[in-house]
Amino acid sequence: MNARQFRFGVAGSPTTGEEWVKTVRQAADLGFQTVLMPDGLQLPAPFSSLAMAAAVADIRVGTFVAAAPLRTPRQTAWEAHTLTVLTDGRFEFGIGTGRPVAEQQTAEVGLRWGTARERREQVIETLDLLRELDGDRRTPIMLAAGGPKALALAAERADIVSLAKDATTPRAEVAAVARELRELAGSRADDIELAMNLLAAGTRPLPPWTKRASGVDPDELEAMDSLMLLRGTPQEMADELLRRRDQIGASYISVNSGYLEDFARVIELLDGK
Repeated sequence: MNARQFRFGVAGSPTTGEEWVKTVRQAADLGFQTVLMPDGLQLPAPFSSLAMAAAVADIRVGTFVAAAPLRTPRQTAWEAHTLTVLTDGRFEFGIGTGRPVAEQQTAEVGLRWGTARERREQVIETLDLLRELDGDRRTPIMLAAGGPKALALAAERADIVSLAKDATTPRAEVAAVARELRELAGSRADDIELAMNLLAAGTRPLPPWTKRASGVDPDELEAMDSLMLLRGTPQEMADELLRRRDQIGASYISVNSGYLEDFARVIELLDGK
């Protein structure tokens, strides 16, 4: 396995335009390569938010990740292709079958949630339609994968794979999933970038919202050395990311926007590595 150079993203959840513009510009100034936007009716719409982000800073943008059931496949492909065109290729399309909370939201927009198989087929149909719309262009695809069927799809279609395990999954198990993905990908293995998202970084106490995001009490997250956390001084965090790249292969690291400044020195330490 060839070690990929690190790159870094910021996952934002803006409540105002002023806050979003500040986050995007700060991310670009601090050396982050991408700004990522989650999907859900409790947040601003991701595609329009990312269009705004791409207009205010020279930075890549991406959905993290779009929930397939919240839109028809044709609508989602249209939105994704539009961002690829209007950002001149700075858009990365993350899509998945939707977290459990998206089931109620899907009903709110008047669409069916469907079975796991149907939602997976929605993802595939969306990717097929996007490929048709792109023509000579090619929108990079991010897929979350943990189970066998999701891993098989990611091995075949994804450029970026976010290893979809929960906060309590041991490091060895995540590494095993990464190995399985590479085996399934075969000759494509070196072309796939492995991504890992961090809820928190640095030395500050974990905020209460980390329990909502992970389903685990902050103290438990700390005690189990969850891979959703990156703790310590900037040098300690940089060293840990090097270990994770060696052990798992993860080189695309995203962090919650509340930790932008905590992470800036880590980016400096890993520049070019």
